[in-house]
Amino acid sequence: MKRIGLLALFLAFAMPVRAAELPGDSVYRLPIALTDQDNRAFHLADRAGKPQLVSMFYTSCQFMCPLIIEELKRTQNAIDAGSHAKLPVLMVSFDAAHDTPATLKEVFGKRKIDAATWTLAHADAASVRQLAAVLDIQYRALPDGDFNHTSVLILLDGQGRIVARSEKMDGVDAEFVAAAKKLLATQ
Repeated sequence: MKRIGLLALFLAFAMPVRAAELPGDSVYRLPIALTDQDNRAFHLADRAGKPQLVSMFYTSCQFMCPLIIEELKRTQNAIDAGSHAKLPVLMVSFDAAHDTPATLKEVFGKRKIDAATWTLAHADAASVRQLAAVLDIQYRALPDGDFNHTSVLILLDGQGRIVARSEKMDGVDAEFVAAAKKLLATQ
């Protein structure tokens, strides 16, 4: 509970004017500008209104980030089993210097990502740091260009509140899927 209180306090001061109607602990209160794989600019708050899965990664990662992508795909499919609509996925890059829209776009083909429901995005380094802090994702750049980072899937409700987290990367987390299905049933 202490973490949520600090999150709400941080977000209250970071809130852009257009997000004033969002709850105090909404991730969407962060005034973060992003650019997606198609070079379209958007703000984090533009994603408000619909639950979604969120994680962070970087494209040159050879091990954990591809695993995060595959785990998100499996989780998305488990949540949406029998449904006609897929839960959207947002992945934001840690690597502000190298993960350009073109680089992000390459990942779609390489990883066979569903462009209808997935968004890969990058932001400036300060915004990435803010988002990671609010999502409680730790990372640090290494001298060789790689990153040490937390590997986590996060479920946000339509108002941008963190509903569930999963650090399980070796198969679908049944509790996480159950939390997502419960959220979708109430939204």
